[in-house]
Amino acid sequence: MGDLPGRALVLGLAVTGEAAALALAARGVDVVVADRSAEARAGRLAGTGVELRLGTEDPAVVEGVDVVVKSPGVPAGSPVAAAARERGIPIWSEIELGWRLLPGNPVLGVTGTKGKTTTVRLLGAMFAAAGVDAVLAGNEHVPLSEVALTVAGGTWVVCELSSFQLEDVETLACDIAVILNIEPDHLDRHGTFEDYRAAKLRIFERARVQIGPDDFSADDPLPAEPRMPGTHNRANAAAATAAARAAGLPDDAIAAALGTFDGVPHRLELVRELRGIRYVNDSKATNTAAARRAVAAYDAPLHLILGGSLKGEDFGPFARELPANVRSVHLIGAASDELAAALDGAGRAYARDETLERAVAHATADASPGDIVLLSPATASFDQFRNFEERGDTFRRIVEELA
Repeated sequence: MGDLPGRALVLGLAVTGEAAALALAARGVDVVVADRSAEARAGRLAGTGVELRLGTEDPAVVEGVDVVVKSPGVPAGSPVAAAARERGIPIWSEIELGWRLLPGNPVLGVTGTKGKTTTVRLLGAMFAAAGVDAVLAGNEHVPLSEVALTVAGGTWVVCELSSFQLEDVETLACDIAVILNIEPDHLDRHGTFEDYRAAKLRIFERARVQIGPDDFSADDPLPAEPRMPGTHNRANAAAATAAARAAGLPDDAIAAALGTFDGVPHRLELVRELRGIRYVNDSKATNTAAARRAVAAYDAPLHLILGGSLKGEDFGPFARELPANVRSVHLIGAASDELAAALDGAGRAYARDETLERAVAHATADASPGDIVLLSPATASFDQFRNFEERGDTFRRIVEELA
């Protein structure tokens, strides 16, 4: 455990901000939490002595603090973060804090544009099959600083790491670090692909074992064939296998996990088959790279639902590369204009259905037995939904209610 500050500012009261504040307060640190939203709720911080400053981005909040712990949703250019940098106050991500609080546990970190959650959960299944203690942490899992409060010494920590979490690490040193892939994403936040890539590559800093995209492929021989569909999932399985072997897990345990792991919700999740039509929820496909992989996973005729909120991507290449088995395209949400322009440029037909309900109904009417209605939006979800989970849950509900 590294030295802790006397007074810390936690910037951003969300799941990770709450966890960071609780972890610091539990160790006697004087904590103030700031969030620009006046609607943010104290949650588990109520009654802990943590000072809350809500509804403000006043840079003066950094006065007197020794470190700022920045939540991943807070951009580097926020006024408070900028004020901290001007004053030379260190800025840590919640991951950096969690790393400093861990009692010497081995850490297996996983990052990549897509496939992180699937690979981390598959690794969790591999550790379980081997009877080796492991906990899952990080993006899409329990915050690392919360795990650090209860994890037993010697337990492996398998940690999913986003670019937002990695951009503010200082001493994180993974025993095994995995980069699955790096493709354009979050350009609305990082500005350039080079900056996004640089954030991802920080996982390799100080890592004892580095596993990158050149170290595995979808064509690798594996101890067993994965249950998950798609070439991209075979690549995820190959990466997980390489990491599990580096952690000393035996091939029989790796094979057992590969043969039983079904994947994660909202990622090529078969919701239902009705009158010979399959409905697949791939709401977690929040960029074109993920949607491209989803489309490539199937040979059957596809009726593809696209759209949501924009992240700065160029949809042109994706539209031009849509295969012939995509029989109809249904657009929803704020990105409809940009997607329509790209599809027009590619000479591909589409329907503007606006809402997910209308898109599912239209795609169902277009589909025949043997076809697939695929929600793989290629965009974020924040125009019509709180997050991709709510979007996927809504799709599931609509499909389950089909007569």
